[in-house]
Amino acid sequence: MQINEAFCIVLMLLSGVLSEVPNMNCIVSDPVPILHKYYQSGDVIVAGILSQIYIFSNTIHFHEKPSTDLFYDTEVVTQLYLHILSMAFAVKEINENLQILSNLTLGLHIYNSNFIASWTYHASMELFSTQGKLIPNYKCETENNLVSVIGGPDSEVCIHMAAILSIYKIPQFTYGSASETNRKTQALFQHQLFPDVQRQYNGILQLLLHFQWTWIGVVYDNDNNGERFIQDALPIFSQRGICFDYIEKFPVITSVSDIDKMVTEGLNLYGVVIGSIANVSVIYGEIETMIFVRLFPIILKYEDVTIHATGRVYVMTAQMDFTSFSFQKNEDIDFLHGALSLAVHSKEVLRFTDFLQLTNAPFKGEDGFIQAFWEEAFGCFFPESMINRQGRVSCTGEEKLENLPASIFEMSMTSHSYSIYNAVYAVTYALHNMLSFQSKKSVHEATQSLLAQHLWKLNHFVKIISFNNSVGETVYFNQNGEMETGFDIFNWVTFPNLSFLRVKVGDIQPLSRTEKTFTISEESIIWPKWFNQTKPFSLCNDNCHPGYRKAKKEGKPFCCYDCLLCPGGKISNQKDMDNCFQCPQDHYPNEEQNFCILKYVTFLSYEEPLGITFTSFIIIFSIITIWVLWLFIKHNDTPIVKANNETLTYILLISLLLSFLCALLFIGWTNQWTCLLRQVTFGIVFSVAVSSILAKTIIVILAFMATKPGSRIRKWMGNRLAVSMVLSCSFVQTIICIVWLSTSPPFLDVDMNSMPKEIVLICNEGSTVMFYCVLGFMGFLATISFIVAFLVRKLPDTFNEAKFITFSMLIFCSIWLSFVPTYLSTKGKYMVAAEIFSILCSSAGLLAFIVFPKCYIIVVRPDLNNKEQLRRGRI
Repeated sequence: MQINEAFCIVLMLLSGVLSEVPNMNCIVSDPVPILHKYYQSGDVIVAGILSQIYIFSNTIHFHEKPSTDLFYDTEVVTQLYLHILSMAFAVKEINENLQILSNLTLGLHIYNSNFIASWTYHASMELFSTQGKLIPNYKCETENNLVSVIGGPDSEVCIHMAAILSIYKIPQFTYGSASETNRKTQALFQHQLFPDVQRQYNGILQLLLHFQWTWIGVVYDNDNNGERFIQDALPIFSQRGICFDYIEKFPVITSVSDIDKMVTEGLNLYGVVIGSIANVSVIYGEIETMIFVRLFPIILKYEDVTIHATGRVYVMTAQMDFTSFSFQKNEDIDFLHGALSLAVHSKEVLRFTDFLQLTNAPFKGEDGFIQAFWEEAFGCFFPESMINRQGRVSCTGEEKLENLPASIFEMSMTSHSYSIYNAVYAVTYALHNMLSFQSKKSVHEATQSLLAQHLWKLNHFVKIISFNNSVGETVYFNQNGEMETGFDIFNWVTFPNLSFLRVKVGDIQPLSRTEKTFTISEESIIWPKWFNQTKPFSLCNDNCHPGYRKAKKEGKPFCCYDCLLCPGGKISNQKDMDNCFQCPQDHYPNEEQNFCILKYVTFLSYEEPLGITFTSFIIIFSIITIWVLWLFIKHNDTPIVKANNETLTYILLISLLLSFLCALLFIGWTNQWTCLLRQVTFGIVFSVAVSSILAKTIIVILAFMATKPGSRIRKWMGNRLAVSMVLSCSFVQTIICIVWLSTSPPFLDVDMNSMPKEIVLICNEGSTVMFYCVLGFMGFLATISFIVAFLVRKLPDTFNEAKFITFSMLIFCSIWLSFVPTYLSTKGKYMVAAEIFSILCSSAGLLAFIVFPKCYIIVVRPDLNNKEQLRRGRI
């Protein structure tokens, strides 16, 4: 199946004004001929017949002299007739403007290659033959000079055309699609009205990324350009995170016998597209691709195939345009509603609409295409036409083009038409510059001779041309022979009357013009009805929300993945993150694990329940200790107080009081001074308490030994020994603390890791070894006291305090032995709480088991507090 209106437009130059053209009347018998065509069965062919343009009453007139031995049975693509009219309009404007080509008149030929290579070669050869005679390199119409050829809209047409025209160094303009020539020599004479295809690839990529369409389908033409798109563009798409649910070719028909095969392949392709979960399909094709796309619903209808269609956004390339055969004229075009397409940048030429409104059919004999176009566009027939008249009415010739729906004919200059319009002006300005330059060098040389001798130089002037067209846009070609322009992004909006609008919603600017090359107005887009005017998503699966990470699915493309919750302590704050990450040290994750919250600073304060509890016990124990000290001082002359060295008892009570009070250093706001004082104070004070108990134990032993007759131990009895022992032990602990403070003292620190939501103010011990040395020395004293007291617990003494010391040291050692693992296993402020608890319990244990028995006798049983009772051993 081939599209029947693939034009190669040939721009001709007619030298001089009419009165100065020699032998003009002998060549042109009709007043204003422009187009001529031959007819073969079923196809329209525009063969190489010279055409000329003249201006009468501001209207271009056409004339043709059809061959009488061929019959007329055509299939016309009405949309492409606009390309011819835009060419004629440009020629008309130039010929009316005497400032550009004052002594020359432009004319044109139209050839239809029908996308057949042999016809393209045939038409190219006729350009260098005498009219009506295919004799290459033999041309007698010397007054008519070939200037340039404009080919399109299919790239294959221009590739075949270049094989002949490049030999003659004829400037060639290609529109509609970028051609890829195989020879560098051919590329020198080709000027592409289509920008760099890489810019289009990048534009499609940016469009997909803007809407986050990462799971798409691709359908492309089975030709060289389609293969180049697959090889060049799709790898770049993949690198930017886009995956493909399907990559399919359009079916190709090469003969009538392949129709069934094409239908089958078409049904399979349509099933793949509609059955896909991808909501976006990229269609890469040529101008005729739209015909194939429109065939799918027709095939389904006639094949009685039911497929439950879903919404689909089609993204079409700039080479495509709306085209159709006549039998598709009344077919639905709803599939285009909401589609997005790229198009070579264009602007509306206002006078072109007026030109189209003046186009009518009364002088159909002067235009070889208008009769066939008119009959197909309006569904009518002319009396002399041999077209099938069934279902048609007679043409009046007064029908108005503006009454036709856009699906048949558009009343504005399309992207392809605008490219043709610019091409005509480009070759005109280049010709003007070349003739001006050559005339300065050879003033007396005739224009015809200049054209004959120097036409090949026109390519150079085309490459360096730069001008502003009638709508104020600058037109020029880059060093690669490509027009330096961008792309427009259109949104297709269809209507029930088979008309449509192409609404510009964005553009892709050339890199040389602006850094921001891609812009789009998302609010202006009308989406397909299926999506209820919400932006479509095209994903393999739903996005992973913040708080989750992507996990690859085995055997699936990278766009397909599972969503796993971030592990504890980590977050993800964006959609579709590959990995979760840790919050900063001073932050912690929220419950949803999608953002970080600033940690709050905490410490064991007086206001919290734990701090209040500890403070209350400290105060109570301190008051009790003060009361006991007062009680002992008040009864210092009683035997029970004097029984075991009252000085040691006072030292013990004062050290226990200080032990209770030093626990307050561990509560409240922490600073550097409290960090320095708390451990040192605690270590020294407790060493005094434990050393006083050790001294008590030693005094018990000495007291028993002193009772033996002749014992010299009695002289060691007294306060001097007790105080010396306490001072000696305390001195050792003090030396350890001084070394600690001198080498690696405690310092204020923050613990950000122990508690998930808190920054804990702590006192870092500095040297852990020294900290455990302090604890170890206290443990050493306590152990010695325990061992000695345990050994003498059964000594026959009236008041043997060793039993109480043994039990109190057992409690003391148990508490501090359990403190070490507890301290190491707790975090944050609970480490401080464990140490306070150990201080209070051990101090309270000493107070309870050493001092309270004496208090009991003093307060409750004062009758026992005398020497006689002590000697009898009742206590």
